[in-house]
Amino acid sequence: MIFITDLAVGLVALLHAYFLVLEMFLWDKPMGLKAFGNSKEKAALTKVLAANQGLYNGFIAAGLIWGLLHGAAGYDFKVFFLLCVIVAGIYGSITASKKILYIQAGPGIIALILVLVSG
Repeated sequence: MIFITDLAVGLVALLHAYFLVLEMFLWDKPMGLKAFGNSKEKAALTKVLAANQGLYNGFIAAGLIWGLLHGAAGYDFKVFFLLCVIVAGIYGSITASKKILYIQAGPGIIALILVLVSG
């Protein structure tokens, strides 16, 4: 059970590392434009904001990795950062796109449940 829990947490961390790359480095590139449905013009106007958002996603990934590296002692880190993922996903689904609920909050909820059950 611990392996599956850590795998789920690790996948959420990787997902947020991927968001960092998309938002900080690929925002105005074809992959970023497609992922977020932006035009080149809109991407150019919002590039700095997206990079800042990407940095926050990196912090979430780092917190989850920190929790994984500390095993049982990292429990609180995992819970805290997964809650951050869920809140950000719910907020994003309300303010930006409904698909964020499934892409971000969904995996976070699954990982949090596993952490709480195995904790």
